[in-house]
Amino acid sequence: MTANQAQEVHVHIRWMFRRDMIEVLDIDFDSFEFPWSKEDFIRCLRHRNCIGMVAEHDDQVVGFMIYELSKTRLHILNFAVSSEYRRCGVGNQMAAKLIKKLSAQHRTRITLEVRETNLAAQLFFRDNGFRAASVLRDYYEDTPEDAYVMQYHYRPKRIASSLSINKVQPQDTESGNTNFHPRKES
Repeated sequence: MTANQAQEVHVHIRWMFRRDMIEVLDIDFDSFEFPWSKEDFIRCLRHRNCIGMVAEHDDQVVGFMIYELSKTRLHILNFAVSSEYRRCGVGNQMAAKLIKKLSAQHRTRITLEVRETNLAAQLFFRDNGFRAASVLRDYYEDTPEDAYVMQYHYRPKRIASSLSINKVQPQDTESGNTNFHPRKES
């Protein structure tokens, strides 16, 4: 897919399998100046609280996400979309899938660190409802670069906002009058 073909692409998001590793490594290598090694992925995914997911389009892995589960939050460790499928909605679909895992009773937020120089990622996550929460000075081992901690907080959907508003108010039971007063036309 070329830049001129940038359109909404619908993907299937599923668990990451070992057979996906070659495509995931290619996407990671193409996306970051300091990509993870195969050993980094395997070491991370061996932890029972780390989850790997991929986005598939036409039987091809076009994006991936690695996140860590804790009691109160989800923490994104690595997230990338193939350069051929960027700005086609793939990342938005993956972020939405993760956001759906939040609830008021259990995990209430998603966190991640973004390099200060990675403006594209900062804007992507901001557009998906994440906000910068703090700065971690000299966070990365490979550069003296800072990281922005970005967070998404669970917001319950308001049922009332999706219902139509009743314009007629209930009657005053004692007088039989309503509280509704039509505006006088001039």
